[in-house]
Amino acid sequence: MSLTLLALNCTLKPTGASSTDAFLSLVLDAFQAEGVTGEVVRVAAHDVKPGVSSDEGDGDAWPAIRAKVLAADILLIGTPIWMGQPSSVSKRVLERLDAFLGETDDASRTPAYGKVAAVAVVGNEDGAHHVSAELYQALADVGFTIPAGGPSYWVGEAMGRTDFKDLEAVPETVSTTNRMLVKNTVHVARLLKENPYPGY
Repeated sequence: MSLTLLALNCTLKPTGASSTDAFLSLVLDAFQAEGVTGEVVRVAAHDVKPGVSSDEGDGDAWPAIRAKVLAADILLIGTPIWMGQPSSVSKRVLERLDAFLGETDDASRTPAYGKVAAVAVVGNEDGAHHVSAELYQALADVGFTIPAGGPSYWVGEAMGRTDFKDLEAVPETVSTTNRMLVKNTVHVARLLKENPYPGY
């Protein structure tokens, strides 16, 4: 069974190298090893307007990104940690996904029903569990299914200056966690593709 993935890179940088980009590449390699195809969208490179609708009017880049979300079986959100929080870009994504709550079908299912969401967090400060908790809770609220095992993440030394993109080697615990996240996400996505939620 073929599965597709959309990764939203929620770095604050519209261009250039970022640790979020490097970490997502690692996770995507693991997804590709499971036969999942997809693409990465760097959200900060697009004019995603503030708001909670699916289209905030002239110049809003969200409708095109939303179409990619709807077309994918798996949504992967990658975010850095800033001041112990998810990036403002990732929060903007969650705010725009809030529109799904008012877009249910005849069985009261949002557009996210049947889709699986995964989270990848990177930073050189504490907060990975807090960040993933915020993202996963919001994603579940709008209808995404969350696989077992939690997020994949890397957090550097407290108050350190080493970024993930500057590491000479990926820690084995990160690679192991990536594999578990990917296998669980793919497993649930395949189950839901064969047996969608019934709604009511």
